[in-house]
Amino acid sequence: MSAVPTPSAGDAGGVVDPAAALRFQNVSMVFPDGTKALDDVSFEVRRGEFVTIVGPSGCGKSTVLRIASGLLRGATGHYSLADSNIGYVFQDATLLPWRTVQKNVELFAELHGLDRSERDRRAAEAIELVGLKGFERSYPRRLSGGMRMRASLARSLVLNPKLFFFDEPFGALDEITREKLNEELLRLFVHENFAALFITHSIYEAVFLSTRVLVMSSRPGRLVAEFEVPFPYPRADDLRFDPHFAELSGKVSHALREAHS
Repeated sequence: MSAVPTPSAGDAGGVVDPAAALRFQNVSMVFPDGTKALDDVSFEVRRGEFVTIVGPSGCGKSTVLRIASGLLRGATGHYSLADSNIGYVFQDATLLPWRTVQKNVELFAELHGLDRSERDRRAAEAIELVGLKGFERSYPRRLSGGMRMRASLARSLVLNPKLFFFDEPFGALDEITREKLNEELLRLFVHENFAALFITHSIYEAVFLSTRVLVMSSRPGRLVAEFEVPFPYPRADDLRFDPHFAELSGKVSHALREAHS
């Protein structure tokens, strides 16, 4: 997980809208080589919402995150963030191999100039929140893939972000570890009350995590369907075997197949 720049005034966005954590209005993106990645995308993520985008490979899901975070410029339309304090979780944990878990988790707090005692306090709280207490002195090479992702998440939690972007963070993990981390992420979501925009190829992951699921078409990416997820939080792991869960997952799957055709 990494700290990211925020959109600046004069681009297609800025930190201007307190009503929603994130808002996209008629956003399109054409790359310099002429590839149209996004076409007239509009949606919002409100405070306390967990919104997931699913869609075919190459449809522009990650482009949405890069535009929203300020990592990608040149979009047309309008987008806005209510708070510049955001966290970004990539597919790779992006830990520094020469730093221990403790030192990796402290990194963003250190870069933001927090004093040592405050860094220590926040890091200890974050490490405990993600279930890594006892591994503070371990190096990334000694951790499993799931533990590295926990450390990555803890690293951004020290700054108490109000909005998280997740770009398929669990896609490379085995199914059991992925399900466990889904449950841990929801526990943190309920505990910390942040807003989240999550990207995944997994329909079951999308439905299990989210308050809403958005379906994106093939390139150029357009939002073609939206599903409210009615299950209350906290969500137990056996929700995945509930007939209503299966029914909603089926509807999302059908919309995704239509979007891919």
